[in-house]
Parts: sequence; structure tokens; C-alpha cells
Amino acid sequence: MTKAKVLLVEDDASLAFILKDNLEENSYEVTYCVDGETGWQQFMRNTFDICLLDVMLPKKDGLTLAAQIRKKNESIPILMLTALGSDESKISGFQKGVDDYITKPFNMQELLLRMEVFLKRTQKKQGEMTEPVMIGQLAFDFKNLELKTPESVIQLTQREAELFKYFYQNANTVLKREDILTKIWGKDDYFLGRSMDVFITKLRKYIKGQEGVEIQTIHGVGFKMVVN
Repeated sequence: MTKAKVLLVEDDASLAFILKDNLEENSYEVTYCVDGETGWQQFMRNTFDICLLDVMLPKKDGLTLAAQIRKKNESIPILMLTALGSDESKISGFQKGVDDYITKPFNMQELLLRMEVFLKRTQKKQGEMTEPVMIGQLAFDFKNLELKTPESVIQLTQREAELFKYFYQNANTVLKREDILTKIWGKDDYFLGRSMDVFITKLRKYIKGQEGVEIQTIHGVGFKMVVN
């Protein structure tokens, strides 16, 4: 039985062959593209469950492709395959909607495990926040990845929704940075801490001006969602 449909965009033919072969051995259905423009065309024609994109691609670079995909689909997991290791380039990717980075060379088992984590998060969970909850004037619909204000409906990414849910489920409690990172990102390190700050900034922007809810910074410790 097919696990999930993968869009793989990688211009290194040897690496792409290895990835495609391993993914198919693990029951994934893989659509392979050699450049960003073809990857975008395939994304628009077909339905995928997860995207694996190289950063350096001909015709359309991976981050541009990721941004296009994110505008079209707010919840699909996007994992970047990159030899670039600078914090600045990765932060830029997270701001464009990338969910995670896999730095080359990487262990295939690590990639498979990370994919499993993201795919599980996108599956509908029975008995866990299946109905929207009210937070002040906000309606948080985790199942459909939506945050509704009196003025608009904000479509969240999967990671934004997971982070907002964690804050809500621990409302009015100080959460340590390392605990948030371990719970949502799977580990605590400096780089992931910077990416977490980007996501928290986005959540604050979404709820800005809404009565009865705010995300406070507890300096030297972490954060607290204050709900009245």
C-alpha cells in the first residue's frame, strides 16, 4: 500500500536516483523532477503529501519554489535538501514557509524518520481538538489549520498550528524555550531556537490587537500565552 505521494525536486541525478529508490522501497510514490520549473508544473497538476526540494536548482531555485508551493498549500510539509549551512539562508527559508532542512550528506534513515514525523502531523487526529476552540475572540481550528479573527480567517501552516496548540494547551503557564523546541521541533539547539523565534513572531502578528490573548516573552526563560 502506498504510504504517501512525494514531490522530489533534485538536479543531482545520482542523489535523486538513490533517494527515489529508497523512498519507493519504503512504499512512497515518488514524482521526480530535475529543475524547479518542472517541479512547480508537477505540483500544480498533481496532489502530493510532502515535498523534498533541493535548494540549488536550475530554472527556479528551491526557495522560490517552496514559497510558491506554500502560497498554494499552507499545510503540505516542505523539506529542503541543502549543502548550504548558514543560519541566514535557513532563516530565510523558514520565513518563506519551509518546515525543515536536511543538510547534505545525510543519513537516509534520518530523512525517512523526519518525513514520518511531518506526515503524522498532517494526518487528521481522532479525539484531539477535533472542534474549534474559542480563545478570547479567536476561534482556533486545529484540524483545519485555521485561526479565525472577527475580521478574517488565517490559514496556518502545520508547524504554526502545532506551536499555537501547544501554547493554548499550556495557557497561562511559563514554557521554557528548550521544552518548546523539544516538543515541536524534536530537539533543542541554537539554530532551531532562531527558527522558533520566527514562528512565534508570526503567531504574535496573527493575534495582534485581539483582546484576551497574547504571547509574552519571559526573558531568560521562555514564553507564556496569557489567556483571559
